[in-house]
Amino acid sequence: MPFEIVCNDITKMKVDAIVNAANQALKRGGGVCGAIFAAAGSHELQEECDGIGGCQTGQAVITNGYKLPARYIIHTVGPIWRGGNNLEPQLLHNCYINSLKLALQHECRSIAFPLISSGIYAYPKDQALKVAIEAITEFLTEHELTVYLVVFDEHTLAMGNEIYAEIAKG
Repeated sequence: MPFEIVCNDITKMKVDAIVNAANQALKRGGGVCGAIFAAAGSHELQEECDGIGGCQTGQAVITNGYKLPARYIIHTVGPIWRGGNNLEPQLLHNCYINSLKLALQHECRSIAFPLISSGIYAYPKDQALKVAIEAITEFLTEHELTVYLVVFDEHTLAMGNEIYAEIAKG
């Protein structure tokens, strides 16, 4: 069950697939999404995304990685935080599980996730970390895949490692 939380630039991760925190229209956005589009080659990636048409919250779709070191980009739409009583935890959990399933379907052996919904969608980082870690570790109990959760700063890395240790204890 190889799972690691790392502080890195997701666009530089040498994995089979990276995950994009996408919007429902699959249009280039800001934050992680904008960085992924820029590194992959915005025009080509946007053309492929336009051909797909869109993606619902909690679901995932896959495109080529283009200029990234990753072969694929898995686009998943996280929930917008509205206080936690609007199915946000379940929808966020689905983002991770559906992305992992898609990676396996495309014979990926490694995948890197950003902390989905924790940027402009305002999901509290500690709660987003808990959902991410629970979903990933749940999936890895039955499947072989190397998974990285890529965070932006050292504070989030430390918080993620604490939450992971608590979950691992049971």
